[in-house]
Amino acid sequence: MEINTIVNAEIELLTAIKNADVLALEKFLHDDLLFNLPDGQTITKEFDLDQYRSGKIKIEVLEASDQIISVIDDTAVVGVTILLRGEYNNEPLDGIFRYSRVWKQFDENLRVIAGSCVQLK
Repeated sequence: MEINTIVNAEIELLTAIKNADVLALEKFLHDDLLFNLPDGQTITKEFDLDQYRSGKIKIEVLEASDQIISVIDDTAVVGVTILLRGEYNNEPLDGIFRYSRVWKQFDENLRVIAGSCVQLK
């Protein structure tokens, strides 16, 4: 697995998040995904996709910076800072977050198997 492959997958994933593209997110997220939110809640792929399907998440600004990628065999760990603005559940969403994501290669498919997020500001 090459770093450029992960960089491109991250760009596609962030574009899907910004556009609430459930079909693309379905493709990128592993069925057994576990993701830790800033409040400590652990969510699954289905929970995440349901938030987009229902329109609870509306992203207006999503800007990535300070990306670090470490490739270990068929797995990659990504750390990235994200500026997010929009709405979640009709409440303002405005902050800077640090995400960690674990990508794993499954035959032809590259999928996110785990992640977490903390709010920096």
